[in-house]
Amino acid sequence: MFKTLVNAWKVKDIRTKILYTLLLILLYRLGSYIPVPGVNATAIAATLEEYVAVGGFMNLFTGGAFSRYSLFAMGISPYITGSIIMNLLTVAIPALERLSKEEDGRQKIEKITRYVGVGLALVQSVGIVLAMGESAVYNPSFLTYLTIGITCTAGTALLMWMGERITERGIGNGISLLIFASIVSQVGPMVVSLIRNVFVLGAYQWWTIPLVLVFVVLLTAGVTLVDKAERRIPITYAKRVVGRRQYGGQTTYLPIKANANGVMPLIFAMTILQVPGMIGQFWPKGKFYTFVSTYLSPATTNIAGIIIYYVLYAIMIVGFAYFYSSITFNPVEISKNLQQNGGFIPGIRPGRPTSDYLQKKCSRLTMFGALFLMIIAIIPTLLLKVLNITVLSAFGPTSILIMISVSIEIADQLDSLMIMRNHKGFLN
Repeated sequence: MFKTLVNAWKVKDIRTKILYTLLLILLYRLGSYIPVPGVNATAIAATLEEYVAVGGFMNLFTGGAFSRYSLFAMGISPYITGSIIMNLLTVAIPALERLSKEEDGRQKIEKITRYVGVGLALVQSVGIVLAMGESAVYNPSFLTYLTIGITCTAGTALLMWMGERITERGIGNGISLLIFASIVSQVGPMVVSLIRNVFVLGAYQWWTIPLVLVFVVLLTAGVTLVDKAERRIPITYAKRVVGRRQYGGQTTYLPIKANANGVMPLIFAMTILQVPGMIGQFWPKGKFYTFVSTYLSPATTNIAGIIIYYVLYAIMIVGFAYFYSSITFNPVEISKNLQQNGGFIPGIRPGRPTSDYLQKKCSRLTMFGALFLMIIAIIPTLLLKVLNITVLSAFGPTSILIMISVSIEIADQLDSLMIMRNHKGFLN
């Protein structure tokens, strides 16, 4: 990977893409420290210590901007939530499903998703401040809350724009890269906090540090291995004679990744499970928030609550894995394309049998990927909870999985750009 980065840096076009991406990430990090007018950041940070379940999640995915309630306090989460809502509605509403299959339908749905994300950012930013009470602002008035809502919503809209620009002109997927930058920005402070708790405060034993290192290395190796794994389905193309030339007669393969969904099922599941806690913050002393913090919170100490939360978490991971797979993988379309180009799977008839065969293989790989995500997300987290290592609770397996997946994606894209450059003469 480092060799790829060095070689890519020597190419002017790729270096420009890298510098463009780094510039936007730098602007994102600078914007995370721009205060929102009228907000009492100190009071908000103190309140978040009491509601660490929701606050820790939001703070991690905004790179600390949420605890400071800065310009990018809402981060890119409203846009992700909007994407989840639109994906679900696309499956549930026939009109949206037909729209998604049109030539420019995806662009229209993407435009609607942006509007939904902006609306959620407005409601969420004002609602959280209102839930924290009058101490969260210096001057509780309609104008103050309106200013906070407009500022935070503008921050989310700017992040959506930055993410799209990175995808178009930079390196990697812009939205994923912004989340990646947010998580990486928290690594240093958390490592320092762990060392301080071990050697200064004596809160943990000395063996905590090597245990965490082994945990990170094993997790990194496992995620990398599964992320690179793929099921190769052999494809044979029949010989065809067109004019004086003969085409086909070749054997290749159709690669299907073992975890083709990546980290998206985890993000979807985490986002949905955070919704009750966010709603409960509007009534922090009510019975609903007590129920949510006891049975639907990762920070709960109630045994029944732990079981219920992680069972729901596991079910949602599996459900969203199959849901996301049904959106991204279309065996009928692949079967039709193979048949039109004279391709077939040895031993499988073209048409319906081919699509059924591909669907069967995809379902098995989806289940494998979902079980892998469940193990990665739940077992290490429970282990840290049993060992009472809370200083790394926000920097858990899900965060490591996101960082590794994004890093591999960037490395693969750089490799592709280098290959395209080296074979430019053949392509022309």
